[in-house]
Amino acid sequence: MYLVVTTLGDDNIRRVLADPPLIWSVVAPDKPELVGRERKRPRGLLARLLGRKPAPADPFPLWLSDGEGKQMDLDKAWHGIHFLLTGTNFKGEFPLNFLVLGGEQVGRVEVGYGPARVFTSARVNEIAAALAPIDETSLRARFNPDEMMKLAIYPSIWDRDPADDDTFAYCAEFFSEMKAFVADTASRGLGLVITVR
Repeated sequence: MYLVVTTLGDDNIRRVLADPPLIWSVVAPDKPELVGRERKRPRGLLARLLGRKPAPADPFPLWLSDGEGKQMDLDKAWHGIHFLLTGTNFKGEFPLNFLVLGGEQVGRVEVGYGPARVFTSARVNEIAAALAPIDETSLRARFNPDEMMKLAIYPSIWDRDPADDDTFAYCAEFFSEMKAFVADTASRGLGLVITVR
């Protein structure tokens, strides 16, 4: 499993929340057929029983503006970074828990391991502000391989000999890139989409 963070503006966030199949235009822009395929999926039993009709297909595709659709792949470091930020496996407080919790879920569209989650530009500003003071020294102080193994922090590599595989450096490098990515996203007034694939 790897986690991908993608930039998206607030207007388009509102559109994908109102019309969840459009999320495929963001997470797989090179496969436009996925939006149509998602629209054709069978509806739930309750919707069919109540006679609800599916939302009409949006005649206008999701157009991404300058800066939108930029992606950063956190590889398999995402859960380790979450632990370093929160000291937990799948808990913690916003904004430092944003990799695994929070935001708004984009319908029930499975884009990997579950639906995408979106954070508006206002939320991204909060995330960027919370990440700003965190540096490699403070992350290293939070690195606890025994606890990470006990909590089954994915991908369960944390007890490896640092001489052979420096798992802290792996997380620290991706954290540094993520912090810069989030800061840049905030400076552009954009929101974020998070997917686990």
